[in-house]
Amino acid sequence: MFTRKTVFLLLWVLTSTSAWSRVFIRWTYPDVPPAKILGLNDLVISWNDGALSLLESGHKQGYHVYLEATPQQASAAAEAGKNIAAGVLLKISPSEQTDVDASLQTLRSLYPKLTFLVLNPGKQPQMRGTLVLNKNGILEVSSPTAQPWLDTNLALVRIEQALHPRQVPLYSFEWELTDSLQKAQGPHVEDYLLAVAEAAAFHADLVLSLHENLQKALAQNDADGMNLWKQMQGYLEFYSRSKEPVEPAGNIGVLAGDYKKSYEPINLLARHNIPFRILRPTDLAADRLKEFDMLVVLASPPQNIKSITDFAARGGTAILVDLPGPYPWQSSRRVQSGDHWVAYAVGKGRVIELSEPIPDPETFAQDLRRLIDKQKVLISLWNALTTVAVPYRKPHDGLTMLELINYAEDPLRVQVRVKGSFHSIRYATPERGCCESLTPVQHDGFTEFVIPALRIGGRVHLKERHGGERTVPANAK
Repeated sequence: MFTRKTVFLLLWVLTSTSAWSRVFIRWTYPDVPPAKILGLNDLVISWNDGALSLLESGHKQGYHVYLEATPQQASAAAEAGKNIAAGVLLKISPSEQTDVDASLQTLRSLYPKLTFLVLNPGKQPQMRGTLVLNKNGILEVSSPTAQPWLDTNLALVRIEQALHPRQVPLYSFEWELTDSLQKAQGPHVEDYLLAVAEAAAFHADLVLSLHENLQKALAQNDADGMNLWKQMQGYLEFYSRSKEPVEPAGNIGVLAGDYKKSYEPINLLARHNIPFRILRPTDLAADRLKEFDMLVVLASPPQNIKSITDFAARGGTAILVDLPGPYPWQSSRRVQSGDHWVAYAVGKGRVIELSEPIPDPETFAQDLRRLIDKQKVLISLWNALTTVAVPYRKPHDGLTMLELINYAEDPLRVQVRVKGSFHSIRYATPERGCCESLTPVQHDGFTEFVIPALRIGGRVHLKERHGGERTVPANAK
């Protein structure tokens, strides 16, 4: 059944044009409504036997139509759609990450008028009652009494930003519809909202699948749907208001290696609200590493040994995961050791070597938080087991913004502490607009404040007393 709540959601999804996030709609229904009615520009059609018919229909209705194809199908899709398609989205698997750049270069040279983008497999953002971990290829499920497990796409987005810095990360996912009612009617409105809010908070692009029931209602110009559409303009504008350039803030650098090996540890850092930035080997220059207090090395470091040694000597903590030496610091004094790890004193800092792959990413993430000097923790949350917070900064500046996502989809009162002395805290949400002033409390180099109600998505603007952004670096000691 077509519901008013579902149409309410669609209005936000299709007309939101965030400065950092773009939403494409995957369309499968035979009839396509006019773009001028929906206010939507970007449509995605899977490359199959009926793709050309939908492509022509979508083009006539005023859309920029993209064909979704595997790397093996991409040439055929591009050739068939070269005159009317806007581009091709290459649907890849994690194992194809390293090979896709060559394919993109070839396709772009053959079809210069088409846009080619990498489409990554994500997962439905949601809260689960149990923790699911991949240990050596075996999925393990925790006790249902443990901390709720969140499926987020932050790790995927950050890895993609490092692998393909010239493209805004683009991902999609399949809905997990568990009961017969959901299979018939589609996702709840809150689930659609969460998907769009998450992509915007992570500054990624999203290909969103609409349930066929919803597509049919839109194609038939359902009167109730169109009426609700007109009422929701204020809500839909939320993620398009801010256009200032910002970048992720974090004082932990992660040198990622193999996608399969790196994903789970990075995913748990995101889940535990430990701000991090993904590094490439070329990023391990002395000037760049000065921005970090901790360095996690998941990739083979032979060409970067001196950079890692210098980083530790200046007072940083470097952690090498399953990367046996020899290394120069192994001749230094051992300060601590365990069954599968050893720590060496190097100058003012230390290097910790783990002798095996991370057996439990959950424990690893918790250990990292304990290793960080409490005075250097950028952000802490309380009453927020279902919340992910992502701090942002202006380039080469301090924290200026905090994006919040509540995966429980029920309003929460969240207490936040951020590094630095902020005198203006403004809170904005899709429901209430911008902005509500929150009371800051400064203590020992940190600022604390309480968010009264975080339903799904929210944004916090951080400023100093006189209106300028604070100038203390995001990794300030």
